[in-house]
Amino acid sequence: MDRLANTVRPYAWGSTTAIPELLGTEPTGEPQAEMWMGAHPGAPSRIDRGAGLVPLSDVIAADPEAELGAASVAAFGPRLPFLLKLLAAGSPLSLQVHPDLDRAAEGFADEERRGVPLDAGHRNYKDPQHKPELICALTPFEGLCGFRHPAQAADILEGLDVDDLKPYVDILRAGPEADALREVLTAVLSAEPTAMAETVERAAVAAGKQAADDGPHAAAYAAYASLAHHYPGDPGVLAAMLLHHVQLQPGEALFLGAGIPHAYLEGLGVELMANSDNVLRCGLTPKHVDVPELLRIVRFDAGDPGVLRPEEVDGEEIYETPVDEFRLSRFVLAPGAAPRPLESGAPQVLLCTAGTVVAGTADGGTLTLAPGESAFVPADERTTVSGDGTLFRAKVMA
Repeated sequence: MDRLANTVRPYAWGSTTAIPELLGTEPTGEPQAEMWMGAHPGAPSRIDRGAGLVPLSDVIAADPEAELGAASVAAFGPRLPFLLKLLAAGSPLSLQVHPDLDRAAEGFADEERRGVPLDAGHRNYKDPQHKPELICALTPFEGLCGFRHPAQAADILEGLDVDDLKPYVDILRAGPEADALREVLTAVLSAEPTAMAETVERAAVAAGKQAADDGPHAAAYAAYASLAHHYPGDPGVLAAMLLHHVQLQPGEALFLGAGIPHAYLEGLGVELMANSDNVLRCGLTPKHVDVPELLRIVRFDAGDPGVLRPEEVDGEEIYETPVDEFRLSRFVLAPGAAPRPLESGAPQVLLCTAGTVVAGTADGGTLTLAPGESAFVPADERTTVSGDGTLFRAKVMA
């Protein structure tokens, strides 16, 4: 078991205070958006086994089966297949989707054949992996997730009383659900930029007025007005109006599978994802938006956004998701309680988010974790946890 030294990524959308408050450190005044825990090549955690800090990715590469276990290596190769993060949104992230495994492999191979540089701004696929992800709120957390039913989206747009939006309202009320959503999203993202910017501005002003009226959709309208403030004229503001506005309470989560459009708006959460960089953006960004490829990826399935609440099994609160690369669970530990064993056989990352947690090993070693501190547990390590605090556990399911 190894204490992790982690990198905090200073993306512009990050909160300046949320991660420092959790870690008990002084804010720097700069945004601190994500703290990465794992072996992603972009910012691998580091561990010290007596020779100084070295990247966890290097340790795993030196002996994959010892660190990951034979089952994980057989299923996902000699790499940790998940990445755990603390995510602190101070302003909205881009509206985005992730590909499924087949499309990721096809798209990556195609761009490799065409010689598109990995760091090219117009490149879509950075690796051949899919990127399902789960976000669990630590504070009240706001986001967008999945398509509303077209009739509901039509109500949102119609409530703005903006003439430019009426053709979209008519489409949403007329056609089969998936076809209507596809047609409107395509029209919004393909529109002439100057005309679309003017429409977005009119819609944003109207959304601000609707938010002030405190009607049934006031919170959603306020979110759309805020998006327009951060991304003036961006067609993603109208695309966002097709999506569910979701407000998570601490402990609630969202699972984002392939093709589900989503964006995080504000709040602090624990995010767990497959270890991939593949993102296709729909808007709310100055970065490249590849509309034809995006439309191949997006799933135009309307329905409930599916807020997850954990299911308790023997004191472990489990967030069930349909993927094998990872599972997230939570322990709320009480002082004086017997140490809880964590079964071995798969690699794990442990993250304390409140109080104090003590992780113990079979040979009598212990590691004390304060809020924001984390540990890597190799596949063959038998571990227990105890203390007075909250611990999140990420593990491979294979």
